[in-house]
Amino acid sequence: QVQLVESGGGSVQAGGSLRLSCAASGRTSSSGTIHWFRQTPGKEREFVAAIYWSGGSTNYADFVEGRFTISRDNAKNTIYLQMNSLKPEDTANYLCAWREIWSPTYKYWGQGTQVTVSS
Repeated sequence: QVQLVESGGGSVQAGGSLRLSCAASGRTSSSGTIHWFRQTPGKEREFVAAIYWSGGSTNYADFVEGRFTISRDNAKNTIYLQMNSLKPEDTANYLCAWREIWSPTYKYWGQGTQVTVSS
């Protein structure tokens, strides 16, 4: 089992920055991937960014437009999502999820961290 704990959310003005963290523990493996999603009430969960647990390859949603960067700190077993140039439409609950490379299923989820961007 893998435990995921998000942190770093908060309230910022448009144009501001936040860095979200997803701390992983338990049975992590090099075959895993970490994905950031976001969700607002009444809307479907939306993919934001992903990275291999072993590092390296990353992937972003089109709406990121170069504003977000996903990265990993090996020593802390933590994935970061640096979010710059935030917009009001980025307001959402941000969650991280674990998926094995070979599986279509996001098996483990964190509880989420709320990001609110005011205009």
